[in-house]
Amino acid sequence: MKWLIGIIVILIYCGITFYLGWNLKKWLVAINVFRFEWAYWAIIFTLAFSMMIGRLHEALKPFAIIGNYWMFILQYGLLICLIVNIIVWFTPLKNIVWLGVAGVAALAVIFMIGTYYAYTPVTRELSFAIDKEGEPLRVVVASDFHLGALSNKGHLQKFVDKANAVEPDVVLLVGDLIDDDPSWYIEDGMHEVMKQLKTTYGVYGVLGNHEYYGGKIPLLVEEMEASNVKMLLDETILVGNRFYLTGQEDVTNKKRAALSQLKPDNEGKPWFVMNHTPNDLQTPIQAGVDFHVSGHTHKGQMWPNHLITSRIFELDYGYEQKKQMHTLVSSGFGFWGPPTRVGSQSELWVVDIEFKGEK
Repeated sequence: MKWLIGIIVILIYCGITFYLGWNLKKWLVAINVFRFEWAYWAIIFTLAFSMMIGRLHEALKPFAIIGNYWMFILQYGLLICLIVNIIVWFTPLKNIVWLGVAGVAALAVIFMIGTYYAYTPVTRELSFAIDKEGEPLRVVVASDFHLGALSNKGHLQKFVDKANAVEPDVVLLVGDLIDDDPSWYIEDGMHEVMKQLKTTYGVYGVLGNHEYYGGKIPLLVEEMEASNVKMLLDETILVGNRFYLTGQEDVTNKKRAALSQLKPDNEGKPWFVMNHTPNDLQTPIQAGVDFHVSGHTHKGQMWPNHLITSRIFELDYGYEQKKQMHTLVSSGFGFWGPPTRVGSQSELWVVDIEFKGEK
């Protein structure tokens, strides 16, 4: 049954690719630059499957980068082609040349805007109070770096500079730190940048779904430890004698521990939980979690994908208080696939927490 579904998906994908190629071909013919039909279609379908080609061998990794950009063309090229076709079919405007120019220009403008929002991260601020005893705490939260060829060393440096500027007590990195394979992280020497983070109580991270996709979790954990990032894999620790911090493995791991198994014995101290995918917020509420942080959703990353994430997740972005639990879902500091964000922006959160419990 799975192979049949796979074949249907591939056929639909090929149909969409042909539709994009057919529209582009009509415009190229109209401006009299179309040549070599077989070569043209070979290039179009190579672009369409470049993401898969890039996974076949290390020497083919550049194809994976091309594939990331193709994903942007696939989404917005499809939308633009549909709009142009509707205009041609249902309005008096029939000039293929100028409609094609307008479509390509629109795609270029969207790409430039998306690139700006992807590579220009912002610092968002949040403050709230927890009804437990403690001194004020400043927490930096970030997720979904997808560090690799495109979300690169320079982008990571922006995070370190912004995080250090606010002098955090602790930094929480909430999964998808690397883009599947940690090899880019290692080869580009990104650990040298990550080690520059300055905190009072340390830097802590958890696994996301993409760490599982890469299948090199032991190597990733080793590299993060060398970067002064303590990875929490289904474990709870007491940080600075101030608060308990739990790092859950991602829901991708079907054998991950239940949150109840990770609950600290001392309920008098604040309890923070890092869980990459915000698929279940009711369980931590019932368990008594005070601060729950997630990522994963990217806020859809590219409009209108947020309409999907908002349907899938109870909270797909931002802050919300649910009973005693303060919940934060970040759109991420990096990006997956194309280095573009439309309707979202790369971000980190600075969270100032007050404690109102009796001393």
